[in-house]
Amino acid sequence: MTARSDLLSLPRQARAALVLFIKDIGQGLLVVSHNTLALVGFAVVAVGLVFASQADLRQQLEGQVLGWLNARHEARVEASGDVLALMAEPEAITRATAVDPKELTRQQALVANYLARRYRVAPEPVSRLVKEAWEVGQRARVDPTLILSIMAIESGFNPFAQSAVGAQGLMQVMTRVHDDKYEAFGGNLAAFDPITNLRVGVQVLKECIQRAGSLEEGLRRYVGATNLPDDTGYAARVLAEQDLLKAVVQGRNVSPSAPRPIREPASAPATGGEQVAMTAVMR
Repeated sequence: MTARSDLLSLPRQARAALVLFIKDIGQGLLVVSHNTLALVGFAVVAVGLVFASQADLRQQLEGQVLGWLNARHEARVEASGDVLALMAEPEAITRATAVDPKELTRQQALVANYLARRYRVAPEPVSRLVKEAWEVGQRARVDPTLILSIMAIESGFNPFAQSAVGAQGLMQVMTRVHDDKYEAFGGNLAAFDPITNLRVGVQVLKECIQRAGSLEEGLRRYVGATNLPDDTGYAARVLAEQDLLKAVVQGRNVSPSAPRPIREPASAPATGGEQVAMTAVMR
């Protein structure tokens, strides 16, 4: 016999009482579950309100959860032996001094390509320097080809270059003499940031030209040879390099293997400290 037949076999009153009992149980369970869901919802809302009003508590909990997740990730990476994944830093690209040469104007791209081949450096960082030279040169009213020529002669586009008397970076600025100019960039260590060194170097160059009254004398002052018998041909080499870059800008075919003017260190400590001191002051 089935449960339904058993139920039908009961007396009518007993059957009605049983049905009522079952309904009561069902309604009770429905009420309990409804109240439970309501309590859960209320708890969620209450917790949300607490976190919304307590920013410090929310940040603390988020920090703890994030720290736990990072710790779990690092533990898995260490177990796998993938050191590079452990040191991954996706935002590092924002520190790279480089741009795609395709972002340059036609003239800028010609110059960047020429300098990359001539000085055997990567086109992307050189493109960034060329772009910056154009922008800074326009603001400072200094020919960008002159800026790039000075970088070429001074450092060969080595941002970590340093002379015997302490001239540093792409444009070989005397950091200890012009430390005030680096304050706006966070301090003297910014001398080794290519863009910062370029900007400070252009300001120093502009001041030298204004004080000297001419481009060639300004270059002599820039290299610290104002009161010296000669600048060992420094100004002539810079201007010769600039002539090549101007030809490139004009679209002329200039061989990157053309004789490269290499700067002889006019600021090198040759005879006594007087010459070096003069160089440091004027640079």
